[in-house]
Amino acid sequence: MQQTGAPQNSFTGYQKFVVFILAITQFTVVLDFMVMSPLGDIMMKTMELTPSMFGVAVSAYAFSAGVSGILTAGFADRFDRKKMLLFFYIGFIIGTVFCGLAHTYAALVTARIITGLFGGVIGSISMAIITDLFPLQLRGRVMGFAQMGFGASQVLGIPISLYLANLWGWEAPFWMVAILGILVAIAIYARLQPVNAHLKEKRRQHALLHLWNTVKKRDYRIAFTSTAILAVGGFMMMPFGSAFAINNLGVTPEDLPLLFMVSGISSLIFMPFIGKLSDRFDKYYLFAIASLWMVSIAVVYTNMSVNPLWFVIVMNVLLMIGIMSRMVPSTALVSAVPDMHDRGAFMSINASLQQVSGGIAATASGMIVVQKTTYSPLEHYNTVAYIVTFITIISILLMYRVNRVVQKKLSAASPPAHLVAEV
Repeated sequence: MQQTGAPQNSFTGYQKFVVFILAITQFTVVLDFMVMSPLGDIMMKTMELTPSMFGVAVSAYAFSAGVSGILTAGFADRFDRKKMLLFFYIGFIIGTVFCGLAHTYAALVTARIITGLFGGVIGSISMAIITDLFPLQLRGRVMGFAQMGFGASQVLGIPISLYLANLWGWEAPFWMVAILGILVAIAIYARLQPVNAHLKEKRRQHALLHLWNTVKKRDYRIAFTSTAILAVGGFMMMPFGSAFAINNLGVTPEDLPLLFMVSGISSLIFMPFIGKLSDRFDKYYLFAIASLWMVSIAVVYTNMSVNPLWFVIVMNVLLMIGIMSRMVPSTALVSAVPDMHDRGAFMSINASLQQVSGGIAATASGMIVVQKTTYSPLEHYNTVAYIVTFITIISILLMYRVNRVVQKKLSAASPPAHLVAEV
């Protein structure tokens, strides 16, 4: 691993608030999406859903989020990013309320579509805000903290969601997310300052023209392709995690919250550490090593049968370390590709491709995985892991190209060595 130097700046008080509010925003959005996996076994049994039907319910959010990202990409750099974040976050809250009100499969899919239309754009807006407010040498740490929402959703959100679901039904977790979301929206409105420096750096363009000018740039397309392939590999195993743990590994529904909690705690512990490593060492090498680690554990995990709970927990933690360790450096690298006046559009398109790719992955996974009866083991889940391994190798090669784009951009921005020496 090549050392690239430690960060030279520390966070201001306001920057700490920005990191916190974006992290808690990500927590609610991620929990709303991720909770579908642990609730999968309950929902499949309660609503009598087949794996393919559940895959559609999961992918409905992703596909609608992808469409939303494309539709908003042309407008993303024409408004204050705070206003954009608040608008879509309120829409996300409304969609989550509809999820809590859903009582049929059709209503659930419709509610997930509405939630995805708004929630799918929030991540790209958050990444644009981070890229605007934090320099690259601090961005790995910021990404690490902001994406702690992923780990926090497992430590707190998912166990609490499962507990509430056992008490009041699978709809209860969505009501919890909606209530927390209202509090977060108030904090964003009251404390977050306008993020509008990008408005001073560009001439006004028609939304479609701005979208086209963003898509046609070769370096951007390299990053878009890398993100899409990475998302396919990341989403394929996710929807059936709880169903596999219960029906194949022997984890009881009562022990499922513990499984997710321990995995989430490991994420909270490792995310800041991984963020620091990402700023201190070469981001691409860290990504490549983490990707190979992840697929190695995934292949072993998906070929397991009934095992003691402690062993299943250990394997989940090892898998989570691999997932988190590749997420932070890859996100930081991709965020360095766009110019400031293109960041909103770039992040929207990038998030859109990520969501659509995730929807395709979830749908494909639902077509591969088979469950003959409601309580029988899942079949062909290991096949999904083999496909993920192949896709991950491709993503490593593509991320290498992204890394070259970023290095070229950094070199162009740096003054020549002889000028530095003269100064």
